Amino acid sequence: MREPAVLEQLLGDVESSHVERKSSVSDADKIRQAICAFANDLPGDRQPGYLFVGADDAGRPTGLTIDDRLLLTLASMRSDGNILPLPSLSVEKVVLRGVPVAVVEVLPSEAPPVRFRGQVWIRVGPRRDVASVEEERRLTERDVANALTFDRRACLPSSLDDLDLDTFRRDYLPRVVEATVLRQNQRSVELQLASLRLFDLRRRAPTHAGVLAFGHDPLDYLAGAHVQFARYDGRTRAAPVLDHKDVRGSLSMQLRRLDDLVSTQIRVARIPGPGFVHEERPDYPLVAIRELVLNAVMHRTYESTSAPVSIHWFSDRVEVRSPGGLYGQVTRDNFDHANDYRNPVIAEVMKSLGYVERFGSGIARVRDALQSNGNPPPEFVFEPTHVVVTVRAAATPSGAGTKRYPSPPPEPPVPDPDAKDALTDADYAVIADAAISDADEGDP
Repeated sequence: MREPAVLEQLLGDVESSHVERKSSVSDADKIRQAICAFANDLPGDRQPGYLFVGADDAGRPTGLTIDDRLLLTLASMRSDGNILPLPSLSVEKVVLRGVPVAVVEVLPSEAPPVRFRGQVWIRVGPRRDVASVEEERRLTERDVANALTFDRRACLPSSLDDLDLDTFRRDYLPRVVEATVLRQNQRSVELQLASLRLFDLRRRAPTHAGVLAFGHDPLDYLAGAHVQFARYDGRTRAAPVLDHKDVRGSLSMQLRRLDDLVSTQIRVARIPGPGFVHEERPDYPLVAIRELVLNAVMHRTYESTSAPVSIHWFSDRVEVRSPGGLYGQVTRDNFDHANDYRNPVIAEVMKSLGYVERFGSGIARVRDALQSNGNPPPEFVFEPTHVVVTVRAAATPSGAGTKRYPSPPPEPPVPDPDAKDALTDADYAVIADAAISDADEGDP
């Protein structure tokens, strides 16, 4: 944040493209539009934008009460999921001209175009507006030039033929692009994909995120892009395998299947009480296991590894293993509240598909759910090559009966035209167990 003297000068500059003023927070959507516009930095001068809350259009402080609640309200706009990708901003209470004002500093995004509820907002001089097709194209080309993370790089030698474009148009575009924009949209599918960081215009190829999110078979290009599951009738991998799955396909397909798979593994204890009263308590809260699996898929590394995410479900615990260690600014000390994304586009896709409620709050939800259900706290092991989270089952009182959550109907088997002889369930169990063991031993 700049010095107060500089902020006072900016506050009075009514023609600046880097300044906007709001007398209150009553219209939160217009504040988010301003944040989005500053993050897009259409002029490209790489200067931060400043939003002064508690000042009128002439730059005069209004005397608005600037308390912790107001500051938290402004700060929460960064990660509430309405602005994607996440903007980089800071919020401070600053005394300007003798009166407290809330100042929001927004840094230019490294991954434009930034959208607020599907619309790309920009500033041209003092004016804030929705970007035109040409302006959005300029922002998209700037993103390609700045691409750094693996999921934003071109996935060579893939092509548009490798993507399920029907699913992209039908299921994803309406979630991330505002309806009126879609109705007016005359852009090619390459530009539509590129504006969402799913296609590299210079290399004429989908990005790794595009292949992972909408590829017919991401394993054609990314050997670790699947999730292996095994349930054991015991406490070690030497125990008999009760269930096994290899979850493959596009990201949206994997997430749907994992949702169904995890829910069918929960056992619910029927705990007798006084009279006819009883309590039903699951061995694991579904929200906690689901959150840990989603985190593993979102934060794993896909680069230079063929290791999948693995879920080992033992009789007394569940272990979720994710390839890749902690990333960026996240450390052993701050991992439960710090935000940094190895795969920011994948995170954006998962949020848009409805699998992420709010960025940066997943571990807190896991801890709360486990505590409320009577489970011990989660255990984390951080290694340079992987992260393992262990959740232990809640104790079941003697005399309690158990049942499973209702199972979804099984998917029909897909015949293999190249198979000569059908494999039995026992054969599949041995193959799955061996594959999971080999993958774990082969982690880089």
